[in-house]
Amino acid sequence: MRVLIVEDDAFIAELLSDGLADDGYECDVASSAAQGEELARLFPYGVLILDVMLPEGAEAGFGLGQRLRQYGLPTPILYLTARGTVGDRIRGLDIGDDYLGKPFDFGELRARLRALLRRASGHPRNTVALQEGWMLDLSGREVLKGELRAELTRREFLLLELLVLHPGRVFGRDEIIERLWGGEGGVEPKVIDVYVSTLRRKTHESLIETVRGSGYRLGRGPDA
Repeated sequence: MRVLIVEDDAFIAELLSDGLADDGYECDVASSAAQGEELARLFPYGVLILDVMLPEGAEAGFGLGQRLRQYGLPTPILYLTARGTVGDRIRGLDIGDDYLGKPFDFGELRARLRALLRRASGHPRNTVALQEGWMLDLSGREVLKGELRAELTRREFLLLELLVLHPGRVFGRDEIIERLWGGEGGVEPKVIDVYVSTLRRKTHESLIETVRGSGYRLGRGPDA
């Protein structure tokens, strides 16, 4: 599988290229939107990883993605950016197929790429079994149980997704805030308790486990 990485930070570009190469991907790297556009139109890539902030401007990555879509290029796009506002995330998802904020966990990036490739190939939904029959659909960004569908807000889903992608890991409230709100300020740690309580109410009580004095992790179920 050939991957195009458009990233002007040489350290991050090398990190991505080396890490994905270890997974068997063949990676090309471009350091500007212009170079990335040229490569994307020349070669048949399986997926594109686009940084939003490039030398051509603060939103050059978004512009590149829009132009490639206008050309009719169907290649899945994963946006990377340090800009973590809700507006940026929504725009990234509207233009591309997925969005990941910096700093990112490489395991999560791998999982998101796998989901993008499965969706592009028409394979079944990328689902993760939770508990009590509930399933997390990472591709469709839904939580399902048979014909039931839990109506989650965007941040409720992002919180659940974060825990599911890191099973067993405990996340403190401050880290969750940083992951979900990025650089936005004024978010109180007790807000996370409210989100967890709401997720439990909408699905089941053991969905998320409280680790006293540390934070939260994905529930391990009654047989764990």
